[in-house]
Order: sequence, then structure tokens, then C-alpha cells
Amino acid sequence: MTEPIPAAPAPLFGASDIRRMAAEIGVRPTKTLGQNFVIDGNTIRRIVAAADVQPDETVLEVGPGLGSLTLGLLDAAAEVVAVEIDPVLAAKLPETVKEWRPAAASAFHLVHADAMKVTELPVEPTALVANLPYNVAVPVVLHLLQHFPGLQHGLVMVQDEVADRLAAGPGSKTYGVPSVKAAWYSQMRKAGVIGMNVFWPAPKIHSGLVSFTRREPPATTATREQVFAVVDAAFAQRRKTLRAALAGWAGGAPEAERCLVAAGVDPTARGEVIDIAAFARIAEARENRP
Repeated sequence: MTEPIPAAPAPLFGASDIRRMAAEIGVRPTKTLGQNFVIDGNTIRRIVAAADVQPDETVLEVGPGLGSLTLGLLDAAAEVVAVEIDPVLAAKLPETVKEWRPAAASAFHLVHADAMKVTELPVEPTALVANLPYNVAVPVVLHLLQHFPGLQHGLVMVQDEVADRLAAGPGSKTYGVPSVKAAWYSQMRKAGVIGMNVFWPAPKIHSGLVSFTRREPPATTATREQVFAVVDAAFAQRRKTLRAALAGWAGGAPEAERCLVAAGVDPTARGEVIDIAAFARIAEARENRP
């Protein structure tokens, strides 16, 4: 008995497809919007596989552009909701889905909006998979994790340096505000590096893949805003000790030291060496001051 021949994978865009579609609608990628379109189907398959998208999931994609990644996500997920800020690209995308994935057209939802302002979506996403513009990657990730608690996991492609910052742990040279704030919502890890030649136009730097899994914030009576205020103050002047860096936030160095001691943190330490749970304890110590 002969083995059945496996079905060929659904077609994805190549470089010629991307350039043709862009020319048809008069689009040239802009630095302002951080547009770099993926032109390699194997890279799309690699991203979708690394994101571990399940067949019953709804995926949120930010900045779908011409739809390179969108098609790969539609092949893997139950539904895809895409948020696109560019009006020309937003108008074209539903047509592209109908042409390239007609059977999945009803599973595709387009939201023409700025991802930094979106707080509601037509369907609740469980995963985030996106090729994010370099200049807004961190605020977009933090905004979406804040406003869409149903996002349980995901994979974002960002500038490689930004990927290192998001995934960094305490003590690392790249550990900073993005690392700590991202850790409030999730466990993040570096999942790979993407070369420059799979994009049009080709960026001057490599891209990095960051995978995340949602987790509960540290147990604390302090609010997220209160904790993030401590984080911002701690890293505003990186070379200072926490006692000095938090003086303005606490209302003086002595009060900053009291909060640090109450939180079990060495006042002579710097922000680069403590984790999100410690920042939460510091915030809580101030709120619980005598």
C-alpha cells in the first residue's frame, strides 16, 4: 500500500509578489511607520512554528503590512485579527486574504487603527504574533499585554537589540525598563535571530525573535502604576544607587532607604540587579509607610 503524498504547503509571498502588490497600490515602505516587509516564505513558516500557534487559537497581528505573515497565521490558527495603521495597506489586506486564502476569509478580521490606542477588538485574542516596527515595539507590547489579558503567549519580531532588552534578566548589561516592565506580565526569552536579507527594504540591523508566556504579576498590594513608577525612577540615572535614584520618588533619600530596607533590598544596590518582585516590594513599602 503506497503512502499518501502529503499536501503541498499553501503558497506564501515571495519577493516578486511583495514588490508587485506594493506597486499596484502605490506603496513604498516608509521609515516613519517602520515598514519592512518579509519577502521569504521560509522565514514566515519559521516564525509561525516558533510562535506555537494552536488550531483553535485567535491570533492578534500588529502591522500586517501586505499580509506576508497574515497568510501563515491563517494557515495555523482558527482566526486572525490584524491591526493596521496605514489606510492604503488596511484597504488592500482583506482583498489579498480573499485572493490567497479564500477558505479563511471569514476567519480574518481587520482593524484599521493605531495599535497603541486599541483597547477593544472584534474577537478576543489568545496569542500575539507580529513583526513590530522598531520605533514602537516596546510600548506596543506593553500596551497590548496590559489591555488584553487573554493574550497567553506570543512571539514578536523586533530589532535585535530590543529583543535582548525585552528578554534580559537582572544583572545583564541589557537589563532595564523594558525588561522589568515586560516581566510584570510575562516570562520572555530570546527565540532566535532573523537576517536582514529576508526583508524589503533590507534593514541595516538584524531582527530578533522574542517569545513570551503570560504569568501572574508579583503578589503585592501596590498597583501596576505604582510599581512602574519605581522602575522608571530606578533607571532614570543608571549609575546611581537605589537610595539616591529613588530619592525624588520617595520624597528624600532617607525615605527611599527606609522603603528599600523594608523591601529587603540593599540601598547601595542599583536597579540593574533586582527583579520585578523586588520593585513591587519597594512600591508596597512606600504605600505602607507609617
